[in-house]
Amino acid sequence: MIWVAATLIAAIAQTGRNAAQAGLGARVGTVGATSVRFIFGLPFAALFLLLLSPFTEIPRPNAAVLGFTAMGAGAQIAATAFMLLTMRGQSFGVATALMKTEPVTLALIGAVILSEPLGAGRLGAIGLATLGVVLSSGAKWSRAGLVPIANGIAAGALFGLSAIGFRGALLALPEGGYFIHALTVLVLTLTIQSAAMLTWMLAADRRALRGIMGEWRVSMAAGALGAFASLFWFIGFALTPAANVRTLALIEVVFAQVVSGRILRETTGRLQLAGMALIVIGVGWLLVVAAG
Repeated sequence: MIWVAATLIAAIAQTGRNAAQAGLGARVGTVGATSVRFIFGLPFAALFLLLLSPFTEIPRPNAAVLGFTAMGAGAQIAATAFMLLTMRGQSFGVATALMKTEPVTLALIGAVILSEPLGAGRLGAIGLATLGVVLSSGAKWSRAGLVPIANGIAAGALFGLSAIGFRGALLALPEGGYFIHALTVLVLTLTIQSAAMLTWMLAADRRALRGIMGEWRVSMAAGALGAFASLFWFIGFALTPAANVRTLALIEVVFAQVVSGRILRETTGRLQLAGMALIVIGVGWLLVVAAG
């Protein structure tokens, strides 16, 4: 199953992009650090599409493609804003866990907007893996406030809406294979997002714009990794419902826990171990359902 390999590649590349962006926030601000994935990712995606153009026909986006892409691009920017809000206060773990409920909202939104079947097996697998993430997060639910919870739910729902927008755009393209579809929608998405972020920074945050230009080496690395990760996310979205892709991606939580335990020597509690087990079972269940 190509979508499985594409999802795992995307998750690994996204981890690299996050590492590249890690120190940017303190130097260029949150808006600047967020924008580099779009602004510096666009040249790489556009160049790749240009290089492929002599060898394959580039699909022509219609009104439906543009509408779905704009919805996905806008929802992703808004989701990122809510995600940044969750990083404040003592309820970070709670809000982060709630953001990982994205596969559930994805399945529900996909059923409504794209008429994708839910199915008891698929819903059960998604729910089990999502519960595993919540348990393995180690969140202190007793300290949770309504605002962090609301921000986390909003971020998860908006990330889900963005993925539905991207899948809708991919399905609406009239001709071509899944790879050229993914690359075309990626270029459209990054163009919209770059234009929006540049407009905002020129109007309200020129310091951030000067900052990312001054940090161009790190920004280029983050942009290249971000574009690479997004391309493989879109390949996954082109081949299977977005909820399947995002549920499989939850396996990165297990990888992160293993790394933190083996390399950083951090202890893992019983509840976290139970959560990791539920993630593995849920992802395995989903793969069986998808294969059938």
